[in-house]
This record gives sequence, structure tokens and C-alpha cells, in this order.
Amino acid sequence: MDYLAARLHGRKSRMAEAERLEGLCRIGSLGDLFHVVFPESQVSGVLDFQRLLVYELAGELSGFRAYLSGPGVNLVDWTLTRFQMENLKVLIRAFLTKVPIEDLDGYLVPLPRELTFDIRGLAEVEFPEGFVRLFPKEGILRGNMEKALEIYHDNPRPFFFETALDCSYLQGLVFRMEKLSQEDREIIAPMVHQEIDIFHLMLIARGRFHYGLAPLMLQPFHVEGTRIKRSLFIAMLNDPDLYASASRVGERIFDSVPFEWGTGDGSNAVDASVLEGLAWNRFFRLANLAFRRSHMGLGAIMGYAGLRRVEVANLITISEGIRGGMAGETIRGRLIPRTDLLKVA
Repeated sequence: MDYLAARLHGRKSRMAEAERLEGLCRIGSLGDLFHVVFPESQVSGVLDFQRLLVYELAGELSGFRAYLSGPGVNLVDWTLTRFQMENLKVLIRAFLTKVPIEDLDGYLVPLPRELTFDIRGLAEVEFPEGFVRLFPKEGILRGNMEKALEIYHDNPRPFFFETALDCSYLQGLVFRMEKLSQEDREIIAPMVHQEIDIFHLMLIARGRFHYGLAPLMLQPFHVEGTRIKRSLFIAMLNDPDLYASASRVGERIFDSVPFEWGTGDGSNAVDASVLEGLAWNRFFRLANLAFRRSHMGLGAIMGYAGLRRVEVANLITISEGIRGGMAGETIRGRLIPRTDLLKVA
């Protein structure tokens, strides 16, 4: 682990952050961006660029396992499941919208064999029930997908299956984190809890107040053990609007009072993307803190993994911004940490 941690500290110094990130925002063309980030690769377009970013991250995390053992390797193993879940989301959308499975190759991330999914079996499925039965009977994933299927019958949206996948991943993350030593848990838990509470917040923002779904449909997807307890989650689901709901959490998931609630025109409108950006700002700080506090331990590895996720998300945002013809300053404002939101605080 000492060897791995030393390598990660070297890699961290080359990460696309701060001034390096701002320099990437000023690049005027996608071709130049592709060359700077992947100087030795032929990148065919934005989708290929984004897929390479995720593939490289998955491969890097997979490589960590050779240096770990015990509960630590189980936790790192589980972080790879995130990529499996994202592939499953693509497959679910394709299944529900009748997109041929063979058209999805460019949208799926190549993964280690143990994380691949039975695509041939999926191609033979005709109804959502058959899709759910492809998952192993034992485990949280099958249970959550069955909950989603029950709700889906009354409200047919891919949202429920995607939420079930996220919920399953996060429940597994908590379970494996709890197996760590107390010292490792104290360092890693704040970052993990923040990620889960971002999920809670956006489940409320999108599910309850964007789609208008009933609270009872969303309650089953609460993840235990974070700063948003079940009772608080239920109360937020039953609030009249996102203004009231987000007002309950305050510094639980934001580093400071984020802004004057509402729009300043007497209304209670709250921009969910602003809330999400502020919450990810806190995640970024906590990942950095875990990386620094555990100089040669598991906390450094998990903190680094969190920072790399942010880096990949930022690079994807930059590529989309350049493709959309956005100014460099505007692109930078949308990256993590969200500098455009600091002006609002």
C-alpha cells in the first residue's frame, strides 16, 4: 500500500486541477483538447474521448487491487461496480426504448470479466420482469430492482430502475466501508456520506419536485447511515417545494449557507443544479481532505479515487462546453469546484 500511495501522490500532482484546469478551458478546439489529454491516442470524437476517460479511470482503479488485501480490497473492488451500474443504465434505457443492443458498443465501458453483463440474455428479454430476473436472486441489487419494477408498473419511467441501481451501489459502499478499521472509517466516511446525501438530495429534487412523483414511491430508495436520516428524508419528500426541502439540510451537505433561498423576486424557486453543484464542491473538499489525512493509507487511495472521478467529470464538461461553443470562463464556472456558485454564496 505504501508503494501505491506514493504513486498516487505523484499522479495527483499531474491532475487537471486549478491552473491546469483553467488552461484546458481556454482550448479552442476539440482536437487540441484530445491531443493534450491523450497525446498518444487517436480520438475520433467527443463520445470516444469521454469513453476513454471513463475506461482509463476504471482501469486505474482495477489496478489498485493488486496492492491491497482484506476489507480495503473489498471496498476498492466495489468502486468498480459503479461502472457496471452505469453500463446497466445504458442497457435499461435501450431495452425500454427498443434500441437494438448491438447499437450500444460505443456507449458501454469495457470492464473486467467479473463485472460484465449477459448482453445476449438481455437481447432475448421481452418484458421488464425478465430483465429483473437476470440479476442474481441473492443480494441488494435484485431486491432494489424488484422494488423499482413494482413502481414501474404504475409509473413506467426508466428513472426508477436507474435509481435502484444507484441505491444498490451506495448501500454496498456503506456495507464495505463499515468493515474497515475505525481509523480508516473516520477518514473515508465523510466523503462517502456526502456522495450518498447528494443522491438523496437529487432524488428529492428530480423525483419529487421535477417528475412530481409521490413520496411513497421514493421512500424505498433511502440509504441508511448518512447525515440525512430516514425521518429527515421522509420529511423532505413531503415538503411543498424544493425551497422548503433543501432548507432542512443546510450545512449537513453544504459547507456554508449556500445562498439566499429563493430567487429574490418573492418566489420560492430553487435551481436543483445549483444545489447539486454546491454539494459536489463539498465532496471535492472532503476527497482532498481524505487524501491528505491518510498520507500512506487506504484513505489516500479512496480520496484519490474521488478526486479522479471529479477530474473525469470536469474533462467531460470541458469537452461538451467546447463542442457547444461556450466561452472558457463559462466552462470553468461549471466545473467542480463550481466557481460560478461562489459568487452567489
